Amino acid sequence: MFIQPPAPPPPAEGPPRPLSQVLGETAREARLRARLTQAEVASRSEIATSVYQRLERGRLLPSLPTLYRICTALGLSPNELMGFPYNLPASEASISSARKELLHRMRQLDERQAFALLRFLQGFR
Repeated sequence: MFIQPPAPPPPAEGPPRPLSQVLGETAREARLRARLTQAEVASRSEIATSVYQRLERGRLLPSLPTLYRICTALGLSPNELMGFPYNLPASEASISSARKELLHRMRQLDERQAFALLRFLQGFR
């Protein structure tokens, strides 16, 4: 007896773009909408203009703290800057459910994982 394997999913519309390219294009579009220069965004983000220029060209990915500062300078959420069109749900029920899920998952972490998570979260002030 031979079982036919399932058909592969249809191909996506071209290969996925690298995150650095998406981030750079989104940052450039937001900067132009805000009528800011690259130097102004770099200054507000506390990075060198040349670093911001490389980011816009899709040549680098910033650290999380730098990503957050760029988001603040451009008036975008991290989701928007990374090409995700949605924001977090604002309803109290959704937030409460997310908080419970987070606490449940945190209780399952070992000491090293908990320490790593704490260090990661310290960058979001």
